[in-house]
Amino acid sequence: MRSIGELARASGLTVSALRFYDRSGVLAPALVDPVTGYRWYAEDQVAPARLVAGLRRVGMPLAGIVEALRHRHEPAVVGALLDAHLRRLEDGLADARRELFRIRTLIDPEEEPMTTHLVLSRADLAAAVDAVRFAVGADPELPAMAGVLLDVEPDGVRLAATDRHRLAIARVGAEVTGPPVRFLVPVAAVDELRALLDVEGPRARLTVTPDGLTAEVAGCEVRAVPLPYDFPDLHRLLREVVSAVPAHRVPLDVAALRAALTAPDVPVQVREHEGNPYEVTVLGLADGGLRVLAGDDPDPGVLRVGVNRHYLLDALDAGGPGQLVLELDGPIAPLAVRRPGDGDAFSILMPIRL
Repeated sequence: MRSIGELARASGLTVSALRFYDRSGVLAPALVDPVTGYRWYAEDQVAPARLVAGLRRVGMPLAGIVEALRHRHEPAVVGALLDAHLRRLEDGLADARRELFRIRTLIDPEEEPMTTHLVLSRADLAAAVDAVRFAVGADPELPAMAGVLLDVEPDGVRLAATDRHRLAIARVGAEVTGPPVRFLVPVAAVDELRALLDVEGPRARLTVTPDGLTAEVAGCEVRAVPLPYDFPDLHRLLREVVSAVPAHRVPLDVAALRAALTAPDVPVQVREHEGNPYEVTVLGLADGGLRVLAGDDPDPGVLRVGVNRHYLLDALDAGGPGQLVLELDGPIAPLAVRRPGDGDAFSILMPIRL
């Protein structure tokens, strides 16, 4: 057995950190003296303690540390956790670079705007646009949502769109020259660019400054000026989504679900909001399967979630071919539709309270 001080020296954790992880249920001692309350640790707890110390040094959230310890004998699972955390750190660094650039322009308005060049696959960019276009907002009272955000990173660009009821995100790898930049592209320019991507030719080239975007494919160009609004805080939401561990992760039979949602007699509930009727489709989750419910299911083991079926169909279409999974935590928590193992492309839908 090792004392708490000995484990601290062997693992790189401080005594106070070991006490914290004991209280948090992360790394409990093998024995606690009933009289003195002194903690003693077994020899086989040194390796987990060192893992906790390493994760703590790189800023892994507590929930991530718990998951890593739980799956420490499954390298693929822990590797996915580390990759997700690395993406969060890279996003934070990109955020800092963008903010520092904005601060410099505030201090010195005469400073020349920096230019960022991207070279990327036409097909990949077209697929990314298709994955997010359905979620662009059309409410004239919410002009900040009437476009697609291009969030340029050191090795690619993330696209995002939302109308408050749903959010879609996709990412494209690219050759990037220049600083990270965010650019809110008006939806008309997005549609013009999408049409251009169907033209046969070399890879797409994008030139982005804070004041303008030029996209070139096969000698044709699309130009746009950014929408003068602040897009919702995408990176904070991404960090929450990536680090979240959903209570339910359901593989979808996409063809069967699409058939059920588009059937002429699909059961719906009709609600009203501000005098306008709308439909609610009720999904039931039980025994790892998902189905459309015809009415109130008396089985207490069935998790019931209300959705806009048209929004869900859009998300299924945006997911592309292949296996999709539905992730959810409960009847009033957002639903996520994504490809397994792909943290860079997903759709989030807000449920309808039943």
